[in-house]
Amino acid sequence: MHYDFIAIPDDEIPTAADPLFQHLATIYASETNKTVGVWRAVPDDLLEFKPQEKTNTIRAILTHQILSERRFFAEFAGFVEPPADSLLPPGDAPKVADYIARHVEHAKARLPQIAGASAQWWMEERPFFEGLKRQRIWIFWRRVLHTCHHRTQVQTWLRLAGARVPAIYGPSGDVRQAGDDPTYTTEAAGRGGGGG
Repeated sequence: MHYDFIAIPDDEIPTAADPLFQHLATIYASETNKTVGVWRAVPDDLLEFKPQEKTNTIRAILTHQILSERRFFAEFAGFVEPPADSLLPPGDAPKVADYIARHVEHAKARLPQIAGASAQWWMEERPFFEGLKRQRIWIFWRRVLHTCHHRTQVQTWLRLAGARVPAIYGPSGDVRQAGDDPTYTTEAAGRGGGGG
């Protein structure tokens, strides 16, 4: 998959202290890049769009992403994070590019902490919502999945607004590339898996 823009290139992903956990830094950078790819598709004049009265606007989703990611990493995983009142872009109506810049800035600052952690650190149990205790690695993956959820919200809002939807993991209805091989048939799904 070729992306028009990469916020965190591979050569900026730090090497993990424990090679077993390199995938955490790589995936965090990759998922940040995918989120930025979706946010870049949002025209500034759609920031207040919401498809239904009970849903959040796109601006509210971007704001929540930045704030809740900090909360997950600081409160639940125990990362060193900047003060909450410094997270968002300034002003009453920041542009999409301002949200992107802050999101990437915070993600890049987390990468050394992700890469530098030991197996013992990742396996330590931490407090989570509603008095639950979960390992840091579980909290990390929960955060990645939560981010995917909000990214999909923005993609959906773009489609409902009639805007272009970018490709993320493969082709979208608007973006196709040579070599695309989506799995829409049992033949494609049946490749590999040799029996035993």
